[in-house]
Amino acid sequence: MKRAIVIWLSVLLLSSCASLSRYPGVGRTRRYTFEHPQVPAAFDGFRIAFVSDTHYPSKFRRRHLRNAVRALRDLGPDLLLLGGDYQEGCEHVEELFAELARATPPCGTAAVLGNNDYERCTDDIRAAMARHGIRLLEHRNDTVWRDGDFIIVSGVRNPFDLRANGVSPTAALCDADFVILLTHTPDYVEDVPVAHADLALAGHTHGGQISLLRLWTPRTGSKYGTRLLSGLCTSSRGLPVVVTNGLGTSRLPVRLCAPSEIVLITLKRAR
Repeated sequence: MKRAIVIWLSVLLLSSCASLSRYPGVGRTRRYTFEHPQVPAAFDGFRIAFVSDTHYPSKFRRRHLRNAVRALRDLGPDLLLLGGDYQEGCEHVEELFAELARATPPCGTAAVLGNNDYERCTDDIRAAMARHGIRLLEHRNDTVWRDGDFIIVSGVRNPFDLRANGVSPTAALCDADFVILLTHTPDYVEDVPVAHADLALAGHTHGGQISLLRLWTPRTGSKYGTRLLSGLCTSSRGLPVVVTNGLGTSRLPVRLCAPSEIVLITLKRAR
């Protein structure tokens, strides 16, 4: 009986941790449909790819980077958003952004920086993004147009420095706008009032990298524990937050039950 229980639990654990992908280095594509009445008519069906925490090249090597770009091109998003923590050394910055620029979504690519990027290589990253046409949003709002309608992507500068950045860039906007807040850490939506935001996208947690059904996650990367660990979450103020596991790894090149991923969000106009 005990042996049967152990076998059953093992099968359950393995099935929960499994991830199948046609793109080695990308564990899965995680898809969401986000429905909201303020999504403009022209953006009904608009697709946003979200990639974060490449930590290139940690466990995420050159072949994995090329596979990720191939996956992005096959997904065909309208807009690509990047969530920070890009590199594990300044010598890798140019190669990373040159490759990511090959994704070429029609509405371009916008990005924020992560804590690693503010600790080193900051100027190199800014310069590489500028060279490759990636819009860096450091407490800036980016207007994305389509057929006369628009949405706004609002990017947070260093969300760990609340003394400098404790007023959300969304504060200058209005409720009538459809606003996506892009921040490296999900903790920002708890630490700061993010008025007028309708959806937030964040990384940083890596899904824990090791997370057994959320019952045992040694390191979450969030001071709010597993509440903002991975997937579709909700802030205490009711804001929907999509937290990605990211693509690379930090500290240890290991993932268990927290597969690397590309996020794809389809916007829908609520009727």
